Amino acid sequence: MPIYEYKCDLCGNAHEALQKMNAEPLTDCPGCQKPGLKKMISAAGFRLKGTGWYETDFKGKPKTEKSTTGHSASCGEKSGGCGH
Repeated sequence: MPIYEYKCDLCGNAHEALQKMNAEPLTDCPGCQKPGLKKMISAAGFRLKGTGWYETDFKGKPKTEKSTTGHSASCGEKSGGCGH
């Protein structure tokens, strides 16, 4: 479950709440007990970055490595190249 940030427009109290994604936003401030809470927009607590988490979705597409000269790494550039 995600953590949402709230701030009361009436008293300025900041509040975090662990809620389900489909739950209704909170309205009553735990500080002043009045209906002044507004949900704030904040960054996610985690990032999906790097390789691997989606890699299995693209197993059918082979990866080719290119060198700075434009040849693929499998051309055998050390042994004279492949004629590119």
